[in-house]
Amino acid sequence: MIKQILFCLLLTVFLFTVFSVEAQQPKKVPLIGYLSPVDAASESTRFESIRLALRERGYIEGQNIATEYRYAEGKSDRVPELATELVRLKVDVIVAAGGVTTIRPAMNATKTIPIVMVGGGADPVREGLVESLARPGGNVTGTTRLGGELGGKRLELLKEAVPKLVRVAVLYDPAAPASALEVKEVVPAAARALGLTLRYWEIRAADGFDKVFAAIGKQRPDGLYVPTGPRMFANAKRIVGFALKSRLPSMYGNKEAVDAGGLMSYGSDTADNSRLAATYIDKILKGANPGDLPVQQPTKFELVINLKTAKQIGVTISQRVLGRADKVIK
Repeated sequence: MIKQILFCLLLTVFLFTVFSVEAQQPKKVPLIGYLSPVDAASESTRFESIRLALRERGYIEGQNIATEYRYAEGKSDRVPELATELVRLKVDVIVAAGGVTTIRPAMNATKTIPIVMVGGGADPVREGLVESLARPGGNVTGTTRLGGELGGKRLELLKEAVPKLVRVAVLYDPAAPASALEVKEVVPAAARALGLTLRYWEIRAADGFDKVFAAIGKQRPDGLYVPTGPRMFANAKRIVGFALKSRLPSMYGNKEAVDAGGLMSYGSDTADNSRLAATYIDKILKGANPGDLPVQQPTKFELVINLKTAKQIGVTISQRVLGRADKVIK
């Protein structure tokens, strides 16, 4: 009887000790790896939207979630190295911002860590990033912005805002798949239908802008068209500065360029696209398989017009066009 009592006491002490130790051990805080082809300032709108959306789902930075940021700052050759760094840190999810030039290096770095793509304009199926939109397969899922496919609509809106437009300079990065598709397959057909003459200018490196700007200036076009792409996104202020100095009506694929002084933009809502990315992070951290989560295409698009810029470059935009704008900067 005494032995039984002693055994029960010892068992109770043992179980109490085990549970106390387990209770004292801190829970592992999920670690997100954020991989971007541009710099922190250019990326701030996108990640801030993700952070706020995660907070709404109960994830608070520094408390029950942590983030490691890696920015290539416009140097695409650095992205593979940065992706490998995040894999070494054993992050739970990699958020690959900015498209194929970021997603593919992340895919090369890991076949097991879930990758959430956000902000890319290329078709992820066409680029071989996922098997299908409905069933991505593998470790990649997320959102796509339909960047290149909107090229015709952008040209149409620019022509409508500036009826005298005839000759348009197209500034693009051939290394960005979405931009290459837009320039080769989408924009030319739209230009023919609108009676526009396009001249293409390639930017292959960050130090190539000044030379191209000088050449465009000599051609004296009527307008400037800038497709989406990481290099264009990272150098938006330089491009906008050139357009303002040259008094060129300009069209972009992202509203951040218009906030910086560009004339117009048309594309999917960056903040809305980013908030969607947060839903993927939430589901994956709760155990979902990324290969089973359908890729989401944007449903919300916005036309943004900068009236201050219009006045500065001497362009009068009709009330009919302004009435279609989702946001007007005055």
